[in-house]
Amino acid sequence: MTERETLEGLSAQELHDRATRLAWRRLDVGFLWHLLSTIPEARAAVGDEDRSEMDILRPLALLNDLVDADRGDLAEGLRPLFIDYLVEHEKPEDVDATDAPDLGARGGSEEDPDD
Repeated sequence: MTERETLEGLSAQELHDRATRLAWRRLDVGFLWHLLSTIPEARAAVGDEDRSEMDILRPLALLNDLVDADRGDLAEGLRPLFIDYLVEHEKPEDVDATDAPDLGARGGSEEDPDD
């Protein structure tokens, strides 16, 4: 397991990337669903209450927020979730593995096999 003190020193984006990559490798749909359901609460916690209400009412807005969960105030609001997940599930060999897709990546380098 990863030590909490080490994780506390990482940026919110680094925590997001590590947690979502680990969840993808583990096929941990439960964590990804928990992340989605926590976004409105995290938005409200960082003062973005209007957007939080929008997320609750419109699932498409929530999915858009999932893509943005590695940036800004939202990422900071989700830090505890990422840290708790990594402390519980990450092993030393997971830290260097980067073979899973990043849920929040934009314009990734993965090529479309149909092209």
